[in-house]
Parts: sequence; structure tokens; C-alpha cells
Amino acid sequence: MTDLPTITAFSWVPDFARGQVRDMVVRWAFAELGLDYRTELLNAASPRGEGYIEWHPFDQVPAYRDEQVEMFESGAILIHLGEMHGHILPHEPAARAKALSWTAAILNTVEPALRPVSLLPLFHGDKPWTQEAVAALRPLAEQRLKRVSAALGEDAWIAGDFSIADILLVFVLRSFGGDMLAAHSNLVAYRDRGIARPAFEQALARHLDDFTTEPA
Repeated sequence: MTDLPTITAFSWVPDFARGQVRDMVVRWAFAELGLDYRTELLNAASPRGEGYIEWHPFDQVPAYRDEQVEMFESGAILIHLGEMHGHILPHEPAARAKALSWTAAILNTVEPALRPVSLLPLFHGDKPWTQEAVAALRPLAEQRLKRVSAALGEDAWIAGDFSIADILLVFVLRSFGGDMLAAHSNLVAYRDRGIARPAFEQALARHLDDFTTEPA
């Protein structure tokens, strides 16, 4: 029997992080493709060791391996799955280029602007500088959302048919959009459309089922 592909995930995270860890997007891609995988569960509260660092140099999740490759970074893994199995990454050159452009933009332009506005109050809400830092960063985040909203318009998905770009963008909007999304009804509807997909629900259920331990 052929071994299933492996993705790494954590065996426990705090309640606020459940559904927000990066293995979610890879699990979602597998569910969209109708493919199975196995998880290698790691302890989030302790270093994973040199063996894992050789696999994922930044000691994070997910890392991925199948019979052909061993790799890390969720965006790269999604591209690999799309190239191997189709369906979530178009083959036609123009459509594929658009989906890949948006994939890169979400990871490099959209998420970095949104993430600190969401996470600084969560992790540094007791610091005297947090409110001022968030106020300084928020205009860029709002500008990025405005551009995404304009690009989406009334379309169902960001790059034509549903693709890896939508998996990433829905994840980012759900995790880091916060109250900023309220200014863009099309992005709220887009996010809700994404998380209503059966494959998202399957991925989330499996993600949550893997939380089998508690911290020391």
C-alpha cells in the first residue's frame, strides 16, 4: 500500500488559535481534492529537535512530505498540490498566472499588513505602545483590504474559479481581517462563502480532532 502524504501539525494550541494554524490551509486543499493524508503531531510548547529543523528550518508547521518531495511553507505546499493534482490550480496559462499572482500577493502584500493589526493587541495588549502602534499600522491594512475588495468586485472568487489563492485569502481574512472587514460587504460575503464550503468544514473538523493533548 502506498504511504499517504504527511503534514505536520500541533497536538495542542490555545483556544484562540484553534482553526488559525497554518496546517488548516493544507488540510483544506486536501479536502478540496478529495485526497487523504496523515498527520505527524508535534508539541507546540517545546522545541521539535534538530531532525525537524532539517525538514522545516523555522521549526513551524506545516511541513510536508510525499513519495517525491519533502518541503515546508504552506503556500509552497499548496502550489505543489495544485500542480500535482489540478482542480485547485488552473492549467491554462493565463488563469494559472492569475491564481499564482494572487497567491504571492496574499502571502507577501495582504497578510503582512493585516497580521500585526490583529495580533499586536492579542499578544501585547498590556503594553503602553500597543495602541499607538496599531493606529499607525491600521491605515495600510485598510488600504490593502480596499484594493482586494476592488479586485474581487462581485466575483465569487479572487482569480476566476476557486483555487489555492482563495484557500489562502479566506484563511487570512478569517484570521486577521477583524472589524476591518465590515467596511467591505463583498469581502465579508467572500469569507463566508469560503468557510461554508464542505471541504473547509471537513478540514476544520479534522484540524480540531487532532488536538489530543493539554499543555504541561
